[in-house]
Amino acid sequence: MTHKEFRISPIETRDVAGKKRYAMVIDTRRCIGCMACQVACKAEYDTPLGVNRTWVPYKVVGTYPTVKKHFLPRLCNHCDDPPCVRNCPVDATYKVEDGGFVLQRYERCIGCRTCMASCPYNARFMLPAHRSYTDITKVVDKCTFCFHRVTQGLAPACVQTCIGRARVFGDINDPASEVSYLVANNPTQVLRPEEGTKPQVFYIAADRSHTEFGRDAYRPPDVMEDDRRAFERHLRS
Repeated sequence: MTHKEFRISPIETRDVAGKKRYAMVIDTRRCIGCMACQVACKAEYDTPLGVNRTWVPYKVVGTYPTVKKHFLPRLCNHCDDPPCVRNCPVDATYKVEDGGFVLQRYERCIGCRTCMASCPYNARFMLPAHRSYTDITKVVDKCTFCFHRVTQGLAPACVQTCIGRARVFGDINDPASEVSYLVANNPTQVLRPEEGTKPQVFYIAADRSHTEFGRDAYRPPDVMEDDRRAFERHLRS
C-alpha cells in the first residue's frame, strides 16, 4: 500500500470500532542496551550519522559499587493527538486514519522546524543538505513505525531485531493482540502525559525521573567520566 491509499485523519483512532490503531509496548525490564534496535533502524533507513529515528539513552543509577544502567528506548510516539500535525504550516506532516501512523510528505516540507519545536519527545530531526545516495535533503525526518513494513504484514525493524523482546508492536484496538494484553495486564506509562498528546508508545517499568531528558543529556563522554572517577576512587580506597 502507498500513502495515497490511506485516508488522512485529524481525528483520534484509539478505541474506534473497525479501525486499526498501531502501538508499541516497551518493557524496560527486558532491555539490555544492546542497541540492536538502533542499528537495525539505521540499516533500514540509511539515516545519516549523528541522527536516529530510534535511540536508546541510558543513565547510570545507584551508588558505586552498587550501580546499574537504566535504559529507556525512544522513538516517535505516533500520538493520537499529534502537535506536529496541528502545527505544520504546509501539511507536510500528517496522520493516517487506518493505523494511526504519523508520517511525513518530504516534497511538501519547507524545513521550518515548527514540527520539531512542537514535539515534546525530541523525536524529529533535520536531514543534512549533502547526501550522496538520495535527493531527500534539508527536510524533517522521524520514525514512521516502519509504515512500509507494517502495511506488508511485517514487524517494524526495531521490533524484529530486539533480542530480549523488549519491544512489542501491534493493533491496540484489537483486544486479542499482544500489545492490548500487555497494556491491560501491566502497569504502563507514557512519556509526558501532561502534554495531552495521547502517545501510543507504552512503557513497562520505566522510571519517570529518567524520561524527561533530551538525547543530549545522555552524552556518552559524561557517563564515562563518572565511571572513570568512581573507578579511581575504588582504586585509592
